[in-house]
Amino acid sequence: MSRPPTFTPPPCARAYALRTSRGDFAVLDAAPADGTEPKGTALLLPGYTGSKEDFIAMLEPLADAGYRAVAVDGRGQYETPGPPDQQAYEQVELAGDVLAQAAALGGAGIHLLGHSLGGQIARAAVLLDATPFTTLTLMSSGPAQVEPAQQEKIKLLSDALAVMTMGQVWEAMRALDPPEDADEAGSHREDLRRRWLLHNPAQLLATGRRLTVEPDRVDELAAVRPPLPVHVLSGVRDDTWPVPLLDAMADRLGAHRTRVEGAEHSPNTDRPVETAAAVAGFWDLHRHRP
Repeated sequence: MSRPPTFTPPPCARAYALRTSRGDFAVLDAAPADGTEPKGTALLLPGYTGSKEDFIAMLEPLADAGYRAVAVDGRGQYETPGPPDQQAYEQVELAGDVLAQAAALGGAGIHLLGHSLGGQIARAAVLLDATPFTTLTLMSSGPAQVEPAQQEKIKLLSDALAVMTMGQVWEAMRALDPPEDADEAGSHREDLRRRWLLHNPAQLLATGRRLTVEPDRVDELAAVRPPLPVHVLSGVRDDTWPVPLLDAMADRLGAHRTRVEGAEHSPNTDRPVETAAAVAGFWDLHRHRP
């Protein structure tokens, strides 16, 4: 589970419900503090069990770099409610939500970024309709299904969700935490707990299953016309998709490649300032899509 350093947004960000043609989505929307016109707008999609708060430490650096950054809870994630039907969380449905979010943010010139599961949803959205997007950043998000060890973890979680409440699963997960996590401030632990309890179990079951069967769609993405600039960004270690696999994916895409020193599967929380600088630098190179 990702662990954002805080759930309190910076002064440059505001929390609200983004109204779209497919419903309302909870967002954190950050813009340059001096009121200048942003260089562009970015839509940030979190990963499995994550939320918009996973990008919270990147929002101010991205705003300082001149960008409007909008981090979103997808349907069934944290503060965006979702239905109890697992079919509502099929990848094509979540990709449709992303296109609706992009339309609500202006409908063109959007820099799309997805972390982990969010990267595969972002890819699916681009394959449905690439026209709203100027760039695509795949952050710690691989070409196909997750590694076998991660597949087993997802199966264990799914099996638990079938017979336990979200609260019971939370307590079971905390019992497996490393000792250093016991030093977390009580308020932060409660924020993490509240986020978990507000996730829809149907969303976790459906998206978890998708992570274990996702096909390789790299060639489809490479074939998008006109070409969409792609950035493959990761830490220097990753136990969900090995870094050499991400390197090979970047080669297949002809993508810009960044490895963030000191980061693992979540550069956005491990090294947010350095990650924001790499992301904004890539966006600066591709301000306008042909």
